[in-house]
Amino acid sequence: MSANRRKVYDLVESSTFKNAIMGVIILNAITLGMSTSQYLMGQMGGVLSMTDNVALTIFVGELLLKFYAYRLAFFRSAWNIFDLLVVGLGLLPRQEGLSALRGLRVIRAMRLLSVVPQMRAVVQALLDALPGMGAVIVMISIVFYVFGVMATLMYGASFPDWFGTLGRSLYSLFQIMTLESWSMGIVRPVMAQYPSAWAFFVPFIVITAFSVLNLFIGLLVNTMQGAVEEEQEREFEDLRKLVKDETDVVDAHVLSLTDEVKALRAEISALRREGGY
Repeated sequence: MSANRRKVYDLVESSTFKNAIMGVIILNAITLGMSTSQYLMGQMGGVLSMTDNVALTIFVGELLLKFYAYRLAFFRSAWNIFDLLVVGLGLLPRQEGLSALRGLRVIRAMRLLSVVPQMRAVVQALLDALPGMGAVIVMISIVFYVFGVMATLMYGASFPDWFGTLGRSLYSLFQIMTLESWSMGIVRPVMAQYPSAWAFFVPFIVITAFSVLNLFIGLLVNTMQGAVEEEQEREFEDLRKLVKDETDVVDAHVLSLTDEVKALRAEISALRREGGY
């Protein structure tokens, strides 16, 4: 690596540089939120637009510096690719057909996920939990399907808006699972005509809203705990290696001093023999 690349690499890896980029991200997120207000746009629209352009220029410059420092290794990091895509959305031309896509520039605020190490750890834990979450999603899908078919057959004729078709039943059951107006909005009107309907809805709520939700939470907690333990294990291993290296250096110095002492003793013995002592 050349001297210039080494300087740029040290720059982009420094905490000062990362903190400065994080500050620009936060400022840009605030200005993007302010730009949604017609009053603020009327008062300081030019300033907000200029701030957005300056922030975008800084982000582009940051990516260029990283690409110069890392070269092709830049694309080995998923976070660098994420930053590249997010910043690229802000470079879309200002055309009517792309105005909706340009609205996605607010996603630049999500760059905090790649800048803050703690957030990166949380996102990595979520990604690690996806395989286990897939099994839970399959299980809850089966539960939804069974209860959806039952609800359609039992209550579809009397309440077609909620349970007339399998799709409507699944949507109504999803609303019940979220506990959003489930009692007065759906269950009690059904119970007015079918008094024993509670025996259908209460077990569904217990299975989905409580049991499955706890499964998700437990899975995420275990995954994050495992990630923390793995990180601690890596730090301990690095510390152990550092101590071992330092110990090896000390041992080498001790051996060197021992050899010097032996050499001095040999010289003193030789001098004594020559002097007749």
